[in-house]
Amino acid sequence: MTITVKLFATLKDRAGTSQVTIEAPDQLSVRELRETIARQHPALAELTKRSVVSVNHEFAFNEDAVRATDEVALFPPVSGGM
Repeated sequence: MTITVKLFATLKDRAGTSQVTIEAPDQLSVRELRETIARQHPALAELTKRSVVSVNHEFAFNEDAVRATDEVALFPPVSGGM
C-alpha cells in the first residue's frame, strides 16, 4: 500500500516538500511507519524517532495501527517557552 505522510516544520524543511509517500504492507504499526520513513527518506531519519505522529487527527503511539486510508502527519519535537 502507499501511505501519504504530511510533514511539518523542520521535517518539511529537511524533506524539501510538505508530504512524502511510503510503500508499506497493508497495515503497519506507528513504530513500523517511523522505521519505513527513515529507511525510504534518509534525510528524515534522525527526527522520525522523536516526532509526534498523528493518525486521523489523533495522537498516535508506537503500537497503534496505520492503514492506507488513514490521514497521517508527522510533527518534529518542539522546545522552548518559559
